[in-house]
Amino acid sequence: MDTAATAALPRPTPAARVGGLLPGVLLSMGLAAGAMGVRKIPGLEHLSPAMIAILLGIALRRVIGLRPGVRGGLVFSMRTLLRLAVVLLGLQVTFSQIVGMGVTTLLAVIAGLLVCFFGTVWLGARLGVEPKLARLIATGTSICGASAIVAGNSVTRAKDEDVGYALAAITLLGIVAMLTEPAISLLLHMLPGQAGVWLGASLHDVAQVVVASSQLGDEAMRSATIAKMVRILMLAPMVLAMAAYEHRQHKGRKAEDEPHAKIPVPWFVFGFLALAGINSAGLVPAEVIRTTGLTAGIMLAAAVGAMGFAMDLRALHAKGLRPLILAVASWLLIGTVALSLSYL
Repeated sequence: MDTAATAALPRPTPAARVGGLLPGVLLSMGLAAGAMGVRKIPGLEHLSPAMIAILLGIALRRVIGLRPGVRGGLVFSMRTLLRLAVVLLGLQVTFSQIVGMGVTTLLAVIAGLLVCFFGTVWLGARLGVEPKLARLIATGTSICGASAIVAGNSVTRAKDEDVGYALAAITLLGIVAMLTEPAISLLLHMLPGQAGVWLGASLHDVAQVVVASSQLGDEAMRSATIAKMVRILMLAPMVLAMAAYEHRQHKGRKAEDEPHAKIPVPWFVFGFLALAGINSAGLVPAEVIRTTGLTAGIMLAAAVGAMGFAMDLRALHAKGLRPLILAVASWLLIGTVALSLSYL
């Protein structure tokens, strides 16, 4: 078809564009709803909706296959819904909670995060893991699991199978950590607040932190939750730093390959910080905070479920065991560093 004929074609109306996205978005939300339902099964309530959603997405893909009509909606869920979820997570953080931890504890949590991130990237290079996949594993382990992986990928722009691999590995190891670390803290006779800082500074997902620390009492749960909030707050500067790094990596490309190269600015990060600031000022009712937290969880589950459905398991298998070895090493690294720093 020639250019003139193409230009003469009518542009799709907004209703048509929405209609094209609807099947994939409904599929993604259905996976999120299914994940919420599975969590109500006794014994499974400690699993995060995002983890369940990705497993449901993978299973459903095996049953019905990937239909062309859902692609647009899946991409919308993986990108737009995910970014909205990260923005809403800002209402779960207040700067006063962070400052209340004390400078020493605050610096210890941040130090553990940075050691884990850069140590994982360094080890990934030694193991021969693809750099973008290594950075996703480092981001998920050091910050906040699935939400950090998908937020980091907004600037890393890794392959879908890399994102899926990182999500699967981090989810699996997060469950293992949640089940083992409280028992280890008891064996080490750690004080409740001390154990809470360790759990909050090392476990991957917010739900895992709450469930694990609640077994050790209210003081441990408070300390763990605040330590985890510090890591979540670090999501914004880490993603911005990753964006600047990606820009620098691609700066050497020829002008004809990338004529207008710019730093990929993740604007949703500023939305996250803005809502955190509003919440810190005490302007948000508790009920709104609770509702937005639930909404963010559903959006995140929908985004990750869409990734699971779009994932090609054959591509994951082709990557071999090295990325999994890296994920295990990353978990052991942050666990060991956070344990050492918790004694401060």
